[in-house]
Amino acid sequence: MGDDINQKTVIRPWGSFTVLKQGPGYKVKSIIVGPRQQLSLQLHHHRSEHWVVVRGTAKVTVGETVKLLPANASVFIAKETKHRLENPGDDIVEIIEVQVGNYLEEDDIVRFADIYGRE
Repeated sequence: MGDDINQKTVIRPWGSFTVLKQGPGYKVKSIIVGPRQQLSLQLHHHRSEHWVVVRGTAKVTVGETVKLLPANASVFIAKETKHRLENPGDDIVEIIEVQVGNYLEEDDIVRFADIYGRE
């Protein structure tokens, strides 16, 4: 548990994320999405992602598929696939995200649509 002292929560317009653990080729985050908020429609060139909903009901877009995922459900997002995480409800949504790839930094985000005006 020595990695816990390095945990840092990053605030975003839609909520926040905290990196829980990382190592060569992987990163694990807790992501909290506020009520009625959404992340940008985006893709990554260098990583795939696995999302597990741990609280609330998430609206997830992967490619052309949109579905609601309740707590204890999961989804896989292959690299180069457009995706979005949304919270359609009035309570917080929390997911655990596992990123796998050869480059895992935040600048590997290509945004297509963002309600907060980010590019």
